Amino acid sequence: MIVVMKEGATQEEIQEVAELLKAKGLGVHISQGEEKTIIGVIGQKERVRELPVESMPAVEKVVPVSNPFKLASRAFHPQDTLVTVGNHVVGSGEPTIIAGPCSVESLEQIIEVAEGVKRSGAHMLRGGAFKPRSSPYSFQGLGETGLQYLAEARERTGLPIVSEVMEIDTLSMMCEYVDVLQIGARNMQNYPLLRAVGKTQMPVLLKRGLAATMEEWLMSAEYVLSEGNPNVILCERGIRTFETYTRNTLDLNAVPVVQNLSHLPVIVDPSHGVGKWQFVTAMARAGIAAGANGLIVEVHPNPKEAFSDGDQSLTLESFDTMVKEVNRIAQALGAQEVEFAGRH
Repeated sequence: MIVVMKEGATQEEIQEVAELLKAKGLGVHISQGEEKTIIGVIGQKERVRELPVESMPAVEKVVPVSNPFKLASRAFHPQDTLVTVGNHVVGSGEPTIIAGPCSVESLEQIIEVAEGVKRSGAHMLRGGAFKPRSSPYSFQGLGETGLQYLAEARERTGLPIVSEVMEIDTLSMMCEYVDVLQIGARNMQNYPLLRAVGKTQMPVLLKRGLAATMEEWLMSAEYVLSEGNPNVILCERGIRTFETYTRNTLDLNAVPVVQNLSHLPVIVDPSHGVGKWQFVTAMARAGIAAGANGLIVEVHPNPKEAFSDGDQSLTLESFDTMVKEVNRIAQALGAQEVEFAGRH
């Protein structure tokens, strides 16, 4: 449930309501807008009914929230969440571009990619040091050596690092090297891991599971948020359907739907979404056109020799073209918004 405070409610009045709720064992999340303050209430709604909240002078109304996710809900937090990574702000309006290889293979490879994507306008560098693979015989990543190579690439280019954490045992090591902790599709519902990354307060990029509903995805975000970490970026990476011509089905419905349900920024992974490099740029354009806050794309200097996911990796040249195209779309949408605003 949410408690909507009257316009002009003082901090003392807001705290009075919050303390009353806390005294009943309820969780409280305060969201202060430009005009009104909203207090999100976490816990059994029956306990709220037992309290004289609605009769308090500074309270405008008490509204039930039907969504099982609370902290991730836009009802609890009407303003868009902005996630700061280095000098870049995800969700600020400019599309966030995250790029790099599926796997870190060598220092030379990751440096070449980092310098190349930086020239093309990428804001962050992605790269897998620990790789969850369908086959136990496939390349599993370089481990800490890969993280050291990523750190060297950051030192040379200034690009913050995004890399996947697979288990709690390696979390502290990951935190020493990376700037954004990625939770992969296979770990989306690994609740102990979600709680652990929530306690770090580091930015978390949460990918949607292979067959997860949007509600299940947001409930996973709720685990991170419930540990006090507001820095969650959602990533639509395609879901498994009956279609076989592409690796997955990129569910672009999720971009506007989840942005309507939640205040968290949503980015798109067209590489995993289609699994074939020929279609990645088209779906990247579509993602930005749908309103996504950014993209995460796999890029390799020589995809035919990639240790993993070469079929869906762009070359540095094709990545450069993709960035120019998605930026033009973003600029056109921005100009359109200004035009429409000017008519009112």
